[in-house]
Amino acid sequence: MPARRTAKKPDSNNIGLPDDVLMGLYVNLVKTRTVDERLRKLFRQGRYAGTYFSAVGQEATTVGPTYGLRNEDIIAPSHREIGAAITKGISIEKIIAQVYARSNSPDKGKSHPCHYGERAKGVINPASTVASQAIIGTGCALGFKIQKKDNVVLAFFGEGGTSRGGWHEAVNFAGIHKLPIVYICQNNLWAESVPSTLQANIEHFADRAKAYGFPGVTIDGNDVVLVHKTSAEAIAKARAGEGPTMIECLTYRWYGHSEIDPADYRSIKELEEWKSKDPLPRAEKLLKDLDILTPQRQEAILAEINQELDEAIKTCEEMKYSEPEEAYNDVYSDAFPVNREEY
Repeated sequence: MPARRTAKKPDSNNIGLPDDVLMGLYVNLVKTRTVDERLRKLFRQGRYAGTYFSAVGQEATTVGPTYGLRNEDIIAPSHREIGAAITKGISIEKIIAQVYARSNSPDKGKSHPCHYGERAKGVINPASTVASQAIIGTGCALGFKIQKKDNVVLAFFGEGGTSRGGWHEAVNFAGIHKLPIVYICQNNLWAESVPSTLQANIEHFADRAKAYGFPGVTIDGNDVVLVHKTSAEAIAKARAGEGPTMIECLTYRWYGHSEIDPADYRSIKELEEWKSKDPLPRAEKLLKDLDILTPQRQEAILAEINQELDEAIKTCEEMKYSEPEEAYNDVYSDAFPVNREEY
């Protein structure tokens, strides 16, 4: 009797990424979503001041490009890049401390919520000025080129940021000098409450890169594998001295611009359509089809993240705020000598 044939499982080799990379991408997606949703809940409970900028729905656009970067590489994020901060290695405790503005935050509680950054992890603290991180990131890329290092920079911004004059100056400079930087445009269709159709008379924002002499591509920003692979190719190109790339990731934020924004300018139909493209269940299905992720492993991952998150919240809520005098620190770099004669 011939052997019974069974349906062949998809081969992870067909994906083009090792199993551990696929699992790493998934774990960071779950961690980002879990921390993000908890911070939304904590804000509504009045547990910290200010506001909160959620990235739920567009996690693949930050986890995908950042996963696999070297410690020496730099990311230049905006206020919605919690996934990039987590994937680059900033701990959950430091993420919570930053939002809570406590003294154990890398910025000592001096910045606005969601300005995640840590020098030791190569994450630039964002500023509130839209697209300013693209300018600073371009400067870092110039520094790498001057130092003859093969490190790279990832600069994140929304499609609305591409209308800023400083953004155009930065990408033009990067194109001229073939700088080692990858620009990640998160096109979530809305610049706060302004739809993309009123921002630019173009279909793809990635086309703006062509005006500055380097490639721009538009991809499904909710497919974490596609985002990672596309970014990895652009990063390798930048490391090789072949200049920048702009990657436009089509995605969607589920909630308002911040937690004080009801987002009533969007239709329910549009929101539900994009929720059906949620990057998290898409990644889960892929890993389960590949027999990489089991229900037991899935539960263990979530339990471990929630335990770390609970401990981080407890630590930060017990932590004091910085003293007022802290405002005078970190104004000038310690790298420069105090004695002017030493210059």
